[in-house]
Amino acid sequence: MKVVILCGGQGTRLREETEVKPKPMVEIGGMPILWHIMKTYAHYGFNEFVLCLGYKGNVIKKYFYNYEMLSNDFTIELGTNDIKTHPRHSEHGWKITLVDTGLKAMTGARLKRVEGFVDEDMFMLTYGDGVTDINIHKLLEYHKSHGKIGTVTGASPPSRYGELMIEKDHVLSFNEKPANQNNSINGGYFIFNKKFFNYLKCEDDCILEREPLEMLAKDKELKVYQHKGFWQCMDTYRDYSFLKELWEEEHAPWKVWKD
Repeated sequence: MKVVILCGGQGTRLREETEVKPKPMVEIGGMPILWHIMKTYAHYGFNEFVLCLGYKGNVIKKYFYNYEMLSNDFTIELGTNDIKTHPRHSEHGWKITLVDTGLKAMTGARLKRVEGFVDEDMFMLTYGDGVTDINIHKLLEYHKSHGKIGTVTGASPPSRYGELMIEKDHVLSFNEKPANQNNSINGGYFIFNKKFFNYLKCEDDCILEREPLEMLAKDKELKVYQHKGFWQCMDTYRDYSFLKELWEEEHAPWKVWKD
């Protein structure tokens, strides 16, 4: 089963980093957040990826083309072109298809344009800027159990604001940035049957989260897998700093792999 990752957005709310690179290439712990996402899937045995490129897509192409040299130590014997790598990461066997899906295309159009690279009955889809400790095997098991076209992961991230429980003008309790347990948001980490491509259009203005998913829900073909564990997108510089801090303190909940 292939994993499609949307990597084409311009990341305008993270301009401090995305002026020179696409958002999926912003580094956490010395590795792009895209790598962290791929490591999660690979941990569960899914290592065939289709990357939907757009804004500064050549940066991602060059990164993976030169991955062995960029990510590992190596010994080179000058004059012979003899190079021996000394791996620091175990990404052996990853198969990555990099597809230019257009500079201005929206998420639905990007997905539609890689349809030809998805030849199985089911595929996974996520965004190139969100990490989680979700169990992919359980997500897949849930998707297979209900028989519908699509499954979306519902996430309950912590609120950005402190929560006040009040009675008249008295504060009964104060909860600093509680997890939003009552309302779920779209956490990405989708699984779709291939029929979902019929809901998409190639035109640039096709937004995955608008008509395609709205129509899928209207047709009662979209189910939600509720994930109560860690989930965090990297939408702003504040998000980036938070993820970076978690990694540096070795408290990164999304690091489910061992190496």
